[in-house]
Amino acid sequence: MPGTAIYTDLSGYYDLMCADIDYGAQSSAVQRLQQLFGNGGRRHLDLACGTGPHVRHFIDAGYDSSGLDINQPMLDRATLRCPEARFSLQDMCSFSLDRPVDLITCFLYSIHYSAGLERLAACIAHVHAALADQGLFCFNAVDKQRIDNRSYVSHTAHHADGLFGFSSGWYYSGEGERQLLRLRIEKTLAGASQVWQDEHPMVAVSFAELIALLEPYFEVHVLEHDYQKIAPWDTASGNAIFACVKR
Repeated sequence: MPGTAIYTDLSGYYDLMCADIDYGAQSSAVQRLQQLFGNGGRRHLDLACGTGPHVRHFIDAGYDSSGLDINQPMLDRATLRCPEARFSLQDMCSFSLDRPVDLITCFLYSIHYSAGLERLAACIAHVHAALADQGLFCFNAVDKQRIDNRSYVSHTAHHADGLFGFSSGWYYSGEGERQLLRLRIEKTLAGASQVWQDEHPMVAVSFAELIALLEPYFEVHVLEHDYQKIAPWDTASGNAIFACVKR
């Protein structure tokens, strides 16, 4: 399946794909970062919100939370999960809001869906425009220079439609501004298996390049990719959380 077709065709299984993610821990960590670095406000927007699991946690924590995504089937499911939230079908690289928000998040490495450096720069500019004074932009990212093409993460999940196996991994050729997110889904039912494989084109960026794009707009804090504690990035690991305060 090319591009994001897998999300359109299998949006009903997306939550299974992410069944090993601790959405509560991620949401709580960013709420702490908002208190530590941001303006403390509770108007929140989640970019590439998918089916809305993070939005649900923010609402439950007392935030006025909303989300946007480019995939309508995802948003339909997000609306069922969070009927009190506002969701909109928009591109995170060219979105607009009726009013500023205090916190913008982009979880699960979704910032890389910008696909190219020019669009990533546009995303950053639109986030800056959408934030209130001292608002916080928080996301996680992977450094292209530290990607191990041999590394994959995998898990299985049971569903009424069968047993599902999911695996994903980054691939970077070593040059240029494109990397791939490679996905594999296997569904087994009554002894028969069906396999989907997909490659999502993503923007490849080093942390040095990313910081350079962010610093004209934000005071940038790079943190260890650990949602259980707040610690400065060790400058060696290939994954990090970015907490960016609007200038």
